[in-house]
Amino acid sequence: MSIILTRIDPVGDDHEALISFMMRNEFPFHVGSHLTREQVETSIDKGRFRDEDNDSFWVDHDEHGRIGFFRLEDLSEGNPMFDLRLDGSFRNRALGVEVLQAASHHVFTTMSAVNRFEGQTREDNIAMRKTFLRCGWVKEAHYRESWPSKDGTLLASVESRIVV
Repeated sequence: MSIILTRIDPVGDDHEALISFMMRNEFPFHVGSHLTREQVETSIDKGRFRDEDNDSFWVDHDEHGRIGFFRLEDLSEGNPMFDLRLDGSFRNRALGVEVLQAASHHVFTTMSAVNRFEGQTREDNIAMRKTFLRCGWVKEAHYRESWPSKDGTLLASVESRIVV
């Protein structure tokens, strides 16, 4: 597999690189698509990148180098979800499939109590929805008018999952 998930130390060695990555990229399908230094610092301080519920990783590709960020969320609930953010220069290259496969492998081989892995995306994030399908994930739910967009309209959130 060409993807390696490298654990992030958000308060130590990776602090500035994490802030830089989050600030220099726009994430159009995320709530808060463009983050400020203060927002990232606050998230670090609150443990959103690493605590009992969250764990974060750099996404390293053996050919392209560092291509993004990956966070596991809701770890204490037994059904982890994820947050994937690819660097803008690596989007639309079908790399999400490799990342999601590597992440699924990580979850199911390192977390013995976990039997399902979940993700959500906006209804208009066609690339991510196709990534779920290509990786064998199934649509679990369609939550109408639940995801606020930049212009204030509410879009649907599509939840997918894979089970071992």
